[in-house]
Amino acid sequence: MKINNVHERKLKGSPAKVGTLIDSLASGNDLLWPKDSWPRMKFDRPLGIGATGGHGPIRYSVEAYHPGQSIRFRFLGPKGFTGMHSYVILPMSDREVALRHQLEMQTHGPALLTWPLVFQPLHDALIEDSLTRAEVSLGLPATIHPWSPWVRLLRWIMSGGKARKQILMGKVCV
Repeated sequence: MKINNVHERKLKGSPAKVGTLIDSLASGNDLLWPKDSWPRMKFDRPLGIGATGGHGPIRYSVEAYHPGQSIRFRFLGPKGFTGMHSYVILPMSDREVALRHQLEMQTHGPALLTWPLVFQPLHDALIEDSLTRAEVSLGLPATIHPWSPWVRLLRWIMSGGKARKQILMGKVCV
């Protein structure tokens, strides 16, 4: 099955300022990844081409990186995920950009079921939380997309009943 999944948020801020969010990924001061509620993004070395890691059961390597502009990851797992995902800054003016996350992949084998039933709802919730974290990191009002009951149930099952609540920048969302 071919997947093209895009999430985008318009943000007030210069391309350079918003670009620092991408550059902070997986660092001790990560301003983009919603690490309060989701597994942290981790790599085997500093962010750069060839770094390997991921978050939770999702594994990938950095395939392309243009500091302050974009980063692209190639999937290594789970089984049945063949493709990439990326963050890119799309300048709209000197003071506004679109921050886009795009996932392009082919699913096969077990992923024909696990993507639509498990991974896609979790992915969509995580990326929306990431874009909300971007807003808050830039000092903008937060656009919060509450998790669906299905996402909350999946997280509860996968955590053995110990799932963290939806937290953005230290605040619990309901």
